[in-house]
Amino acid sequence: MIEYHVRVHPSADRLPREEQLAWRLAAVAAGTEELDPGSAAMAVNRVVDNAAVATASLLRRPVAVARAQAHARAHHAAPGARVFGSLVRVSPEWAAWANGTAVRELDFHDTYLAADYSHPGDNIPPLLAVAQHTGRTGADLLRGIVAAYEVHVALVKGICLHEHRIDHVAHLSAATACGIGTLLRLPIEVTYQAVQQAVHTTTATRQSRKGEISSWKAYAPAFAGKAAIEAVDRAMRGEAGPSPIYEGEDGFLAWMLDGPRSDYTVLLPGEGEPRRAILDTYTKEHSAEYQAQAIIDLARRLREKTGPLGNVRSVVLHTSRHTHQVIGSGANDPQKYDPTASRETLDHSVPYILAVALEDGGWHHERSYAPERAARPETVALWRRITTVEDPEWTARYHDPDPRRRAFGGRVVVTRDDGTVVEDELAVADAHPNGARPFDRPAYERKFRTLAEGVVTAADQDRFLAAADGLAELRATDLDELFPAVDTQAVREFDETLPEGLF
Repeated sequence: MIEYHVRVHPSADRLPREEQLAWRLAAVAAGTEELDPGSAAMAVNRVVDNAAVATASLLRRPVAVARAQAHARAHHAAPGARVFGSLVRVSPEWAAWANGTAVRELDFHDTYLAADYSHPGDNIPPLLAVAQHTGRTGADLLRGIVAAYEVHVALVKGICLHEHRIDHVAHLSAATACGIGTLLRLPIEVTYQAVQQAVHTTTATRQSRKGEISSWKAYAPAFAGKAAIEAVDRAMRGEAGPSPIYEGEDGFLAWMLDGPRSDYTVLLPGEGEPRRAILDTYTKEHSAEYQAQAIIDLARRLREKTGPLGNVRSVVLHTSRHTHQVIGSGANDPQKYDPTASRETLDHSVPYILAVALEDGGWHHERSYAPERAARPETVALWRRITTVEDPEWTARYHDPDPRRRAFGGRVVVTRDDGTVVEDELAVADAHPNGARPFDRPAYERKFRTLAEGVVTAADQDRFLAAADGLAELRATDLDELFPAVDTQAVREFDETLPEGLF
């Protein structure tokens, strides 16, 4: 890997393009050719994972709204791209919008945590849409996915956005533009300009993940994917972007991040190095923010030791600064303790998640968030006795450079009314690569079948999984097979219950 130091340059420096981060990202995209077998296999797993969570979200309002907006653009489609839950083909940027929302809605697909946060599986919907629209093969799509993950992970490792309350989709849009560049074998110059435009247009605050969290949490990455496709389209037509977008004196680093003295280190593969960053990422076994995954597993274990939860005086989660401040009581969001809060708020509330997991001994992507479940009096009473605190040791482990020691969990201390204490800790989720039950290919298939049950017939589940397994050999005309067959009439009937918009 090559270390690149990224800092602010005055315009008078005339920083050469080849020394700009956007160019170097585009060069990584252009150099993604022969794929590491492990990376290719993991990319297939993530295609399956995305389809699983998208299928489970088809009859949720935000997903239906995004789908309706995409359908309104069907007359611009030819040849177009598919939308989950529909046989209609729409223009690729709107397919990316609808499918990206479906994938993100349940907060249930993959994650990578380092200096910043990310859900690199959000790259897949726009890449699949562009592949369909442009007649690319499954092998082309695989290359694009692996390249997008490589760029995404590099940015998340090297540049923290959250510290400045910038939403993580700014890194996503750059990665997606690079993945499209790889998919289409675009010249470095074109991808470079697309990255600059995409980053410029998708820089937003993290208010979408703060306080009363709304459905925009699902739309935000879909918007970034849509913007990346539009940026590539403009760049292919010869249009340039704000340059240098990262290093300019009025650019991303200077005004959004560490300011004029910014100095970030981004590690990128050298010429001929395998693209293996996707193997550092991990998916979710539970439908909740990633830093709650280990806590759900820990609660399941603790439940056997605590006894009656009505006799609990307090529960304290000792954890990393990130977990404490983003999904814990350190966020200072009263909404995280509100039983009438939105689902999006509850899946970012570790006090709520810990309370329900302690009571139920497990987690379900729908039942655990049902309004009647959140409002249960005994749950609310326990929930409001749960707090989080930052523990410097857990913060250090969160950032440990050794992936074998890196941890996203914490230590839970339960104090009963009689003063006795029960405590336990868990470093990583059971499904993490270093966990008790690392997610393997059969686990991805089980997750798909579980979420598709009652929505996709068993035979159609088999057909989809066979197509995904053979992704590298799929012809351009076969990419429709990556959309599980569902009862489209039921989806249409649900969509018809929505209010009308402008289109």
